[in-house]
Order: sequence, then C-alpha cells, then structure tokens
Amino acid sequence: MLIPLAEQLRPNSLEEYLGQEHLVGPGAILRKAIESGNVPSMVLWGPPGVGKTTLAYIISRQLSREFYTLSAVSSGVKEVREVIAKAKESGTSPFLFIDEIHRFSKSQQDALLGAVEKGIITFIGATTENPSFEVISPLLSRCQIYILKTLEEHHLLRLLEEGRKRLEQQLGLTITVAEPDAILRISGGDARKLLNALELIVTTLGSGEKAISITNENTISIIQQNLAMYDKTGEMHYDVISAFIKSLRGSDPNASVYWLARMIEAGEDPKFIARRMLILASEDIGNSNPNALLLATACFQAVDVIGYPECDLILSQTAIYLATSVKSNASYLAIRSAQKAFREKGDLPVPLHIRNAPTNLMKKIGYGKDYKYAHDYDHNFIEQEFLPDKIRGLKFYEPQNNPKENEIRVRMKALWKEKYKY
Repeated sequence: MLIPLAEQLRPNSLEEYLGQEHLVGPGAILRKAIESGNVPSMVLWGPPGVGKTTLAYIISRQLSREFYTLSAVSSGVKEVREVIAKAKESGTSPFLFIDEIHRFSKSQQDALLGAVEKGIITFIGATTENPSFEVISPLLSRCQIYILKTLEEHHLLRLLEEGRKRLEQQLGLTITVAEPDAILRISGGDARKLLNALELIVTTLGSGEKAISITNENTISIIQQNLAMYDKTGEMHYDVISAFIKSLRGSDPNASVYWLARMIEAGEDPKFIARRMLILASEDIGNSNPNALLLATACFQAVDVIGYPECDLILSQTAIYLATSVKSNASYLAIRSAQKAFREKGDLPVPLHIRNAPTNLMKKIGYGKDYKYAHDYDHNFIEQEFLPDKIRGLKFYEPQNNPKENEIRVRMKALWKEKYKY
C-alpha cells in the first residue's frame, strides 16, 4: 500500500520543518530550549495541518528521548497510567504526546499532573482549541503554551513543489502546476490538506497520461467531485463550522440551521458549536444587540449541563437569534485599533491624575491629583482626559448604523462634544 504523500514528506528535523519561524527559527524561544536540551512540558495550539504532531516528533528525535503518543479520542486514564509506569522504569523523562488534548476529560488530565510536576514525563499536548477553555488550570500552569500559525503562501508553494517532484518520481509523470491559486485556497494554510489535494488531482488526471497540467479549473472540478461527507474528526469539520459562522454573520437563519444540523447529526461537540456562537455574538453583533452575548453565554452553559439530544433545541434557538440579529463589528474594530496604537506607540505613561495613589509618597508626587469623580457631577459625567498625551483625542470605537449604536453615538456626542467627533 502506497504511503500517503503527506506522510512521505513529513520532515524529520528542524532544518526540514516548514513555518513557525517565531518558535523554531534561528534564535527563537522554542529552538533555544531544544538546543539546550531543557525542553519544558508544553501545549502546542494552532489550526490543523500546521505541524503540531511533526514538531513534537522532531523535538523527541533531536533530543534522542523515547516518544509515546496517545490520542485523546481513543485513549483514557488507563493508557496514561501505563505510559507513566513505563516512564518511571526508564528514568529518562520520555515525551508523552497527546493529540487533541482538548478532548481529554478533567479526570484524564488530572492523571497527568503528578508525572508532569515530578518530571517523570515531559508532556506535549496538541490542540486546535483555546487551551484556556479546555485544559485544566493545574496542568496548564505546568506547561508553556506555544501558538502555531497558519502556513503562509511561500511555505505552501515550497511544499507544493516538493510534492510535485515526489509524485513525478513515483508515477513516472511530467507534472506541471500551471495555476496554483485554487489548490492553495483549498488548503486553507493546512499542509496535509494541500498534499492530499495534490495527490488526488494528480492520480485523477494522470490515469493513462504521460504529462499533466494542474489548473484552477481542473483543481476545483476534481475536489468538488470528491468531497467526503462531513466528518467531525476530518478536514470537513473546519469547512462546515466556517460555513455555519459565515451564515450567522450573513444573517441567513436557514443556512445557519442547515449547517448546524450537519454538525449535530455528525455528533459534533455541542460546546464547540456554542463557543463559536459566543465569540460571534461579541465579534459580529456586539453592542448593536447586547442580548446576543447574554443568550450565547446562556446557551454555552446550558449545553454543558444538558448535552445531546435535547441541547440541539438550545443550539437551534441561539443560532436563529444570532442570525436574525442586527450586526455590528464595531467592538472588534475598536480593540484591534487600540492594539495597533499600543504596538506603534509603545508603553505610553498613564496620566498622573488617573493613576492609583495608595501611599502618601505617591500622592505627594501627583498621583491622582485633580482627578474628578464622575458621580459628583450632573449626569454622572465630567469631561477630563483619560488617554496618554501622545494619543489624546484618538477614537477607537466608532458606533455603526443600527438603532442601538445610533443611540450610543448620540449620547457620546452629547458628552464629548467635538473631542472625539462622534
């Protein structure tokens, strides 16, 4: 049986590894740890196909230490304890890699704590989910969190070229990638998805041929004809959740419920769905309808308590509410704009009058002096400066054109007059 192309091209060293230069490039934090031989327990957090499993394997190979691997989908406390027992016998602090650590229950994660704390094992967890949501705090506090990024176009093009050459050698074909755009778009920054797509296209086009040319048109045609049914553990998982979120954002309750049904029928984790709706309620609705965040929060709490099958009704109600709600991404734009200002201007000093003054010395040097307590004034407001001098008058929050935020705009204009030009 032919080994899949993605597995054939899996790198074996940091020199062969593509992407994540911020972690494993020359002088980067994780590379320094690897080169020193003092690698901490860690959680690798990032989207699928960016090299989490491969990086864990390379670390163990580089340090010549035993490497145990478990999948959170098929392993439990028993398997974890068996690995810990073997590690105790070896006395070498082998690596224990657990894929999809976010699927481990609290009791399963608890089983790791003692061994990680005592250095019996060096734990490496991989997750596509925010670890602060799904990894218990005691385990998280014993690990470094490394965030892996989606592969960039130049990484994918290099990988595409390596895959093309390997398939040419294996199949005795001349393969030309005339138009890479469609295959890059389909990959979504996922190396495994890109190589799987390339392999499928080449085997489809290459039957009985000596030379083939890959174009955007034949790429799209072949991929669409071979789309598998939704599989929550496979690549379509991320395509369907993407379709669901975009349908909610696009105010289409019918499409939203359809994609929701696809996920429910596949047995998708209801907390995963609810968490995505919780983020959307703030990112895409925000203060145009503050109740959206309240309902999404209640939905997340409810599905956690109730579970399937009844929680499908709660998910449906929330999805329809979010889809039919007025939309605004003003809060999203505000925080991104404020973060950009901070990165560009650096740590600007806090104005003296709004600094905390818990000691007499601080009061003597002006901390808190001339601060005006808003509740001492009419309408609980008095104009004063809250931003550092260098960004005085800079506006981050721009209310959008919907009934609720129009009210906010009117109030902000009445309070701040021309200062922020609302």
